[in-house]
Amino acid sequence: MWAPDGRASLMIPASNSPPDSGAAHPSAPPTMCTAEAQPATGPDVPVDPAYENNDDADSALGDTTSVDDQLSTFSASLTSSVVNYPFQNGRRYHAYKDGSYILPNDEPEQDRLDLAHAMTTKLTANRLHLTPLPDHFSGRVLDIGCGTGIWSICMGDQFPDAEILGNDLSPVQPSWVPPNVKFEIDDIENEWSYSQRFDFIFSRYLAGAIGDWQRLVRRAYANLAPGGWVEFQDYDSVYYSDDGTLTDEHDMKKWLDTLRLACLDAKRACDPGPRLEGYVKEAGFVNVHHEVFKVPVGGWPKDKSLKQCGLMNLIQSLEGLEAFSYRIFTDMLKWEVDEVNIFLAKVRNDLKNKNIHAYYNYHVVYAQRPEGS
Repeated sequence: MWAPDGRASLMIPASNSPPDSGAAHPSAPPTMCTAEAQPATGPDVPVDPAYENNDDADSALGDTTSVDDQLSTFSASLTSSVVNYPFQNGRRYHAYKDGSYILPNDEPEQDRLDLAHAMTTKLTANRLHLTPLPDHFSGRVLDIGCGTGIWSICMGDQFPDAEILGNDLSPVQPSWVPPNVKFEIDDIENEWSYSQRFDFIFSRYLAGAIGDWQRLVRRAYANLAPGGWVEFQDYDSVYYSDDGTLTDEHDMKKWLDTLRLACLDAKRACDPGPRLEGYVKEAGFVNVHHEVFKVPVGGWPKDKSLKQCGLMNLIQSLEGLEAFSYRIFTDMLKWEVDEVNIFLAKVRNDLKNKNIHAYYNYHVVYAQRPEGS
């Protein structure tokens, strides 16, 4: 596998599924999900002419606005609730179960997660979820791996009669929340010990954080009331381009491929999206729905809404690049920090290159526990 000097290769196991240590649901067949990432099957995304045949990777948008200037202007237009989350921390990683999650939990990472929330909410037509909950839903909701808690808080506002519980490794959620929202600090890979079942269990952005996805889905099934719903949203962590402007020789492609294989080697797959449908079917869920959204990287789409999603995605990708990379490249692949920094500078150039019209896929799977089960 690619490395700057050929020394940082990875041995990838024949099976990427660790042994199952959880009790399988009786209806779960002993089959393995093997779905692979591939480009979304929807129509190609039209490209803004300003992003075609550009001689300079960071040249003018039109004639006057560079990509950096465009991002600066776009960032300033975002609401303060997205980019100015109220925590005053230095850069840090979580202390609880240190090493089980590769990303930091500090203020810059919280800002990035809140921006990702804004991006994916806009991407899915301004919906917090795709599950068909009733307008006056009043059930129990579990947000697993809730991060900053922004989704839980929004759900609490939207459904004031519901009971929302967010679970995460780090205590970074705000203190002032709707009265129907609570947070707990725990590891979702531990045994679940809830005394009451939930009516809706939600999960997103857990790519790279879970060692056994099938066990996680079975636990969600076991903790849902009959007729309850589960929804998983996650990435495939593969860059594509419909027009061939992204190639295997681009550093952004090399970076994400290296990251994905390293996470696989660590048994923390960062590309669960294509397999989510299979996982929920194996666990016994019914009424399974699977939607795939193209997430552009940068402002190249002609469509205004997708352009905004792409710019938000570019910002959160650039701001999270070091956080995504340092532990993987230095601890696992044994790169020197200077090597990583030089490589990431090249990756940034690719990410901001208006001639590269890249995207990745965002998978949303929602399903129901059978009535009477």
